[in-house]
Amino acid sequence: MTLERFFAENPKVALAFSGGVDSAYLLYAAKASGAQVCAYYVKTPFQPQFEYEDALHLAQELDVAMTTLELDVLADPAIAANPENRCYYCKRKIFTAIGKQAKQDGFPLVIDGTNASDDCADRPGMQALSELGVRSPLRECGLSKQDIRRLSKEAKLFTHDKPAYACLATRIPTGTEITADLLTKTERSEAFLKALGFTDFRIRHLGTGAKLELRQEQLPLLLARREAIVTKLKEDYTTVLLDLEVRQ
Repeated sequence: MTLERFFAENPKVALAFSGGVDSAYLLYAAKASGAQVCAYYVKTPFQPQFEYEDALHLAQELDVAMTTLELDVLADPAIAANPENRCYYCKRKIFTAIGKQAKQDGFPLVIDGTNASDDCADRPGMQALSELGVRSPLRECGLSKQDIRRLSKEAKLFTHDKPAYACLATRIPTGTEITADLLTKTERSEAFLKALGFTDFRIRHLGTGAKLELRQEQLPLLLARREAIVTKLKEDYTTVLLDLEVRQ
């Protein structure tokens, strides 16, 4: 199947839109195929502000309507407790909200940006999507992450080289309760590093400390700004550690 055929068969769709590489290309492809599409961005404490801004930017650039839904996922004890299958409960809550609003808006089908490179067997959230009848056109059409980046570049989408970004909740160890304060610390600290020029990195919570995961090529930048980074991060953390198993 091709995306053109998918959208010919499903000409009216609601897209769960994150502003990342995959959903950005899917939004572009839906419009290019002539489908009637509305992007739905679910704003929760798990998403940093820059993701929302990227989503708005792209929707405006493509001249596609974007609906923002506010959702307090931390009000759900099953999510805040941060069990191993937290993603299942979170995805179910988010996509239920999208599906409800999309139905009210007249969109019969919800789609998402899961691609053929994603290991669905290792993603509890995929179970929730399956249960709710959400379809994944990129995966159904056999498009890998590499394919999507290439096609996005050809389409001149600014997201084509955007690093993958997992939600802020992934920085907190499984079994540790997720609080708004922990998420705020994470977003603030990662925004600081991003402003210094770091890309594709993570700051993990380790007790009351922070563990930095960086790419090897960015270690010189870390050393050059070490004092400023330690000083800033110790406003929120008791210790600042570096994971020597650098990101690949």
